[in-house]
Amino acid sequence: MVTTTRPRAAIPWADWRVILLASLGGALEFYDFVVYSQFAQYIGRNFYPNDDAMVSLVVSFSVFAVGYLARPIGGVFFSHIGDRIGRRRVLIITILTMSAATVGIGLLPTYAQWGVSASVALVLLRIVQGFCLGGELPGAIAYVVETAPRRSGFSVGIVFCCVNSGVLLAALLNLTVHNTLTVDQIASWGWRIGFLFGGVLGIGSFLLRLTLEESKEFARIRSVAGASAVPLAEVVRKYPLAVVVGVGILAVTAGFNGLLFAMPAFLPQTMGYDAVTAILAQNVCLVILSVGLLTVSWFSDFVSRRPIVLVGTGLAMLLSLPFFTAAQNHSVNLIVLFALVGVVASIYNGVTIPIAADLFPTRIRFSGVALSFNIAFTFLSGLAPLGAALLARQTGVPATAAYIMIGCAALSFLAALVMHRYDGQIIADLAPNSST
Repeated sequence: MVTTTRPRAAIPWADWRVILLASLGGALEFYDFVVYSQFAQYIGRNFYPNDDAMVSLVVSFSVFAVGYLARPIGGVFFSHIGDRIGRRRVLIITILTMSAATVGIGLLPTYAQWGVSASVALVLLRIVQGFCLGGELPGAIAYVVETAPRRSGFSVGIVFCCVNSGVLLAALLNLTVHNTLTVDQIASWGWRIGFLFGGVLGIGSFLLRLTLEESKEFARIRSVAGASAVPLAEVVRKYPLAVVVGVGILAVTAGFNGLLFAMPAFLPQTMGYDAVTAILAQNVCLVILSVGLLTVSWFSDFVSRRPIVLVGTGLAMLLSLPFFTAAQNHSVNLIVLFALVGVVASIYNGVTIPIAADLFPTRIRFSGVALSFNIAFTFLSGLAPLGAALLARQTGVPATAAYIMIGCAALSFLAALVMHRYDGQIIADLAPNSST
């Protein structure tokens, strides 16, 4: 199904409020999840001590990956609820449970206090976080798309601008901690601040989300056609190729996010940068990315999204190795490098998620997005930091991390070539007289 241009439609204030509340929750919940990577090296020392600091980092990133491995299970569970009963309940349950797990990590005794029980408990809490996140973001995506379907690109852009703001908040807190405390203090107890702070913010977001109502388009479709008996089974039976395209389209964003979130731990450990410089560079990238993807997502509501993806992924394939090589050699200022990365990443990050949402009809959109999103982010985003750390350890060349990004970009480039056979579901589902 081909859709090249989309009619302009204003978003009323009531819908703006709904979109912002859904996005705010996503921002805080994603903060809870990624703050782990910000303090990965200290968590590794406290829960997986080893004489080789690189081994502790690898194990710590392995636990980071475990959180991602729980996402598909959470996606299946919560998307079934979301497509059967409604998106609102999922958004409320996930934020509350995620916040509780985050506080739990912040209060968890270390290996020195509990022994292996502490290591196991950390893994279990990461599994809970990943389980919740598997339903959170797909639910937020489906919710805002169905709130403002004719501005689906921009509404999803707002969600991910806020998600990046959550990551930025985690990075800024990390920077504040490093500028306020000594390395020994951070290693001893300072790393806990990020988790406790995130848990408090999550509880606030939970209270705000209680005011949300159900998605208008989902409520309308359910009243007309009824809910799917087994949404995931319907997705797999009727839209298998759309899932494949969705995973491929999301590959570049998944790989990029996994690597970007790991940079504050990866760069100091493998390339000799100090922690503050690495965090500053990441923050610059996140600010540029947030503004850039919002601009691109707004633009994508009025033009074809395919050429945007092709340009963005093409640049990612061409520039990833030069970027990592320059970072490894310290031949270009790190902040300048990350600023350029933010510009390039804005191009594809601004359109990949709206494309994924456009591959599935409203009746089973939550399940379709959850399946595509969680497969891509589990195997590409969750394993990217671990893969980068292993490549650096085995080859002695940290710049080899570039090949992970090149592979992810290539997958998205190929998916973009065939995406128009499957997209256009958002507009196709609208009522004839719908103007939102």
